[in-house]
Amino acid sequence: MMENKVDQKYETIRSGGTGAYEEKRGLIAVWGKEAVQFLDGLISNDMKTLEDGDQMLAAFPNAQGRLLAVVRVRRMGDRFLFDTEEATREKVLQNLFRFTFAGDFFVGDTSDIFRYFEVFGPHTKFAIPEGFVFQGASSTGYFVPMGLADDFENDLVKMNAVDIDDELYEILRIESGIPKYGIDMDETTIVPELGLDGLISYNKGCYIGQEIIARIHFRGHVAKRLTGLTVSVPPAVAGGLTTMSGYELTTPDGKNAGRVTSVTFSPNRDRTITLAFVRYDYLAAGTELMAGGTKLLVEGLPFIN
Repeated sequence: MMENKVDQKYETIRSGGTGAYEEKRGLIAVWGKEAVQFLDGLISNDMKTLEDGDQMLAAFPNAQGRLLAVVRVRRMGDRFLFDTEEATREKVLQNLFRFTFAGDFFVGDTSDIFRYFEVFGPHTKFAIPEGFVFQGASSTGYFVPMGLADDFENDLVKMNAVDIDDELYEILRIESGIPKYGIDMDETTIVPELGLDGLISYNKGCYIGQEIIARIHFRGHVAKRLTGLTVSVPPAVAGGLTTMSGYELTTPDGKNAGRVTSVTFSPNRDRTITLAFVRYDYLAAGTELMAGGTKLLVEGLPFIN
């Protein structure tokens, strides 16, 4: 079970308060007259549709349709800003940089001149001079210039924002159904298996990995997909089990059904919850599966909107 301190912060956020989590993320800028052309050949979404000031989700696949990185892309005039996890920052940078010799296409890594804060709750939107904002499903990400970061933190304090630590962030992340690179996804993941809305355009032209990704789509379904599972009994009965990460999933009669990737206890649900890749035949909500002797039920994502 969670410590009291984490529990109190969780209740503050889930009851409508504000919380902030600082982490290291990558922010890579791309520009040039041929930027849209080159980017459209590299990512899963349609850059031609991205209006100035808007953002979209996209994936960088390899030639086999497997995942190199998930990014958020924001257009700011003639520049495109790529927000990526620190774990995939170098992959994204190198994947983009290799095309800078091929045409009017330029790439710059601006990550180290910003601090990144993920802010949860119905907070007032902050105006960040020379900073950048990315909207998530349950939080807002702020890239704040180094020289303004202390003032930004002071503003959070004035709002009584709670400081989110790694343990609490994991609970919020898993409840929101957000996969993490190296934990829930990696280069063995085929992009459509993530099941993320708005990640892939099936109407754009060719891009790296497009043939395999399109084939899966027009076949009708993936072999497995990331989804949520809930332990079927309260923690007092289950023994507070939160160590199933990496466990193989089976059906009650022993058939392979997938694999658990992330596990946490959700106070909101009073259950242990997991992210997992589940085989297509067992994706229906309410399907009963087993992991290490524990019974789980399939549930859609996110656990909490």
